[in-house]
Amino acid sequence: MINFKRLAIWIKATRAPFLTATLVPVILGTIIAWSETGRFNIVNFILVVTGISFLHTGTNLMNDYFDHRTGNDPLNKNHTPFNGGSRVIQDRLVKPKGIFLFSLACFIIGSIIGLWINYALKTNIVLFMGIIGVFLGIFYTAEPLKIGYLGSGELIVGFCFGPLVVLGAYYVQAMRFSWPAFCASIPVGILVGLILYINEFPDYEADEKTGKRTLVVLLGKEKAVRLYHLLIGLTYASILIFAVFRIIPLYTLAVLLTLPMAFKIINVSGRNYGGVRELLPANSLTIALHMLTGILLSGGFLLNRIWR
Repeated sequence: MINFKRLAIWIKATRAPFLTATLVPVILGTIIAWSETGRFNIVNFILVVTGISFLHTGTNLMNDYFDHRTGNDPLNKNHTPFNGGSRVIQDRLVKPKGIFLFSLACFIIGSIIGLWINYALKTNIVLFMGIIGVFLGIFYTAEPLKIGYLGSGELIVGFCFGPLVVLGAYYVQAMRFSWPAFCASIPVGILVGLILYINEFPDYEADEKTGKRTLVVLLGKEKAVRLYHLLIGLTYASILIFAVFRIIPLYTLAVLLTLPMAFKIINVSGRNYGGVRELLPANSLTIALHMLTGILLSGGFLLNRIWR
């Protein structure tokens, strides 16, 4: 019999709602490949979604384990559904060793799926991209590198869930790379990095005490929120430039429909970057903005194929 209470705890530990950061770029890369080549292999699509989801889950769990070991999460008194880890260790729902072993299991499963895709495609491109993803996923918080503690965590997350995943999903379908796929991955990568970035504001005190040098810690909250607003603007500027120069379809300019949401995020974060509960609308809206931007970019490439 399924123990639903225990299942709910493990779902909480994996932070499953954040897997949209995987689904959005995979769908985008796959649709761009179909738009440009007419190729779509549903089995490969399912394998890519599943494999990267396991690697993403493994990363989340590894993050929880090592942030617990450094004392970061236990010190965090400003945790919300968006920051401070899953809290299953701190609430003594799961032992740290269990989280670590589950993380390794997720990395192993995701790697096996990746190796199978690599074997089926008879190239080593997926292997190389997978090695990069696994390495960055593990050592984002794992010793001795602790990349996320060195002021580059936001960039790494943006790279992994932007260019790396979009181009990986594209390659699995098209068996080549393309500039439109790379360019479309940039705004998605920026926005997923901004999800992490805005979630770091409530973590400021705990991160500072434990030596976790996020951009918010390095810049201070006031300067950090200005950079956050600048990067939101850069997201729209990149789409506008790529569309005007016809690198990506003009249909992708539908992303401009999300500008009211972006202005609301800027307004809320600009007024409440020093708060915790007051900042929550900006946290949730940044996730929504990432999802909508990915959907509208995908729709733009879809329409370009249909009406070309």
